[in-house]
Amino acid sequence: MNLPFIQIPGLSVRVDNVMHLPTLETPSDKPYAFVYFLAIVNTSDTVVTVKGRKWVVTESSGEAVVVEGPGVVGETPTLGKGEEFSYNSCHVIAHDAVARGSLFGVTEAGEMFSVEIPEFTMKVPS
Repeated sequence: MNLPFIQIPGLSVRVDNVMHLPTLETPSDKPYAFVYFLAIVNTSDTVVTVKGRKWVVTESSGEAVVVEGPGVVGETPTLGKGEEFSYNSCHVIAHDAVARGSLFGVTEAGEMFSVEIPEFTMKVPS
């Protein structure tokens, strides 16, 4: 049985920064590394625990990579009212790319939720 994901007003994700990181070692077929900084912000009255994420990174070439798994950066943060969890991660690309995705988890009451991550771009330097 699939349970519906609820939306929680006051729970959001903020993209703080996206930057090219030319010093990071990359594979030859994906030579451009980008680091992105995100914050999960909870201004609702609901206590939430982030359990996982799903990203789709689509390059201008049409190649799409799906990234999904448990937690965020190896953690499953629990956030009460007024709390936020900031983290950073990276992705390697060959062409300009757009990232979009969602985080999902469970409320203190056991309801499953999802929250959209704002779309962001990674532009290959010229």
